[in-house]
Amino acid sequence: MMIEVLKSKIHNVKVTQTELRYVGSITIDEDLMDAANLIEGEKVLVVNNNNGERLETYVIRGERGSGMVCLNGAAARKAQYGDILIVISFAHMDFEEAKTFKPFIIFPDSNNHLTR
Repeated sequence: MMIEVLKSKIHNVKVTQTELRYVGSITIDEDLMDAANLIEGEKVLVVNNNNGERLETYVIRGERGSGMVCLNGAAARKAQYGDILIVISFAHMDFEEAKTFKPFIIFPDSNNHLTR
């Protein structure tokens, strides 16, 4: 049996930009992507803690070390600069494998940088 489980999570990251006139997606600092084990083009669920909005989109690689988290295209209507998001991805895996799988969960600081 295959089940869908949490694979990656960026918890409480701040929106730094929105770009309405852009082909949709979410741009994320490459440092955050690496730490959360996300790849460019990966489907993610984005949850806005400020207004309760939830949307699915895909990841675009942002400049490494920039702290960028930018909602693009129609997704830009779902958040404002400074809103706090949770970015989540899921993976399908065998039930037994899922029992021992450890997701990649990161907690960036208030400037969207990794704490050491």
